[in-house]
Amino acid sequence: MGSMKNRVAIVTGAGRGIGREHALLLAEEGASVVVNDLGGANDGSGADVGPAQEVANEIVAAGGKAVANTDDIATWIGAKSLVDQAISEFGGLDIVVNNAGILRDGFVAAMEESQWDSVVAVHLKGHFAVLRHAAGYWKEQSKAGKPVNAAVINTASASGTFLTNAGQVNYGAAKAGIAALTQVAALELERYGVRVNAIAPVARTRLTLATPGMSAIFAEEVPEGEFDAFSPANIAPVVAYLAGEKCPLNGAVLAVQGGAITLLEGWTSRETVETEGPWVLDELPTQLDHWAAGA
Repeated sequence: MGSMKNRVAIVTGAGRGIGREHALLLAEEGASVVVNDLGGANDGSGADVGPAQEVANEIVAAGGKAVANTDDIATWIGAKSLVDQAISEFGGLDIVVNNAGILRDGFVAAMEESQWDSVVAVHLKGHFAVLRHAAGYWKEQSKAGKPVNAAVINTASASGTFLTNAGQVNYGAAKAGIAALTQVAALELERYGVRVNAIAPVARTRLTLATPGMSAIFAEEVPEGEFDAFSPANIAPVVAYLAGEKCPLNGAVLAVQGGAITLLEGWTSRETVETEGPWVLDELPTQLDHWAAGA
């Protein structure tokens, strides 16, 4: 208790599911939390102040500090407004948890432009936009000689990192992009006192329950008293750890599910073939065809 005392946190997509659990635990540990949620449906349509306000009310009722925010983080101005609110409301910003997301699944040959654009906007642009404005603030603080010990926790996914889900080309591409964004930002922002890590959570949420082929797994009832490996509450302690002032990790991507945490690595070199001169097209089948069999 109290490990986040005097720290200010933003949690996007915090009105429900995993984000809600992040906000509640950070507040329980003493952080002042800006609970951001547009309040839309799974596909991003609509808006409702209710989810964000309900979580903020729950935190305040428990003795914590929180305010609701319904800015659209997929827009540049919305992301800036969110960061500005945290600073004006609580006097600073120390933690950003980028969690907001939507689903608009579809197969490549039938996907509409709007399906691609909206998912990439909320996930990838939304992560970057909030990070950009928070990073600008931290850079200014650091340049002014004020100590910065800040943490960003991004939300990647199994889809796009270590699993490939047919029908989620937009989602998987955005999540893979978030993993790369995390590692580049970690390299750039360390000089200002900012650590940037990511999680790839597996848990029961509105989105996973709506994912074809996965909904039955996540919807399975857990007998009372038994460990629920898909509870979104399992993810929050890892985020709180990454948000902690003493956490040494930077640029890490952690897969989190139930009681398991796995350190992920990106693309790795498996095998190389070489030639002494330029490649000749007719020679390539003898060099590369065996890769199709996974040999």
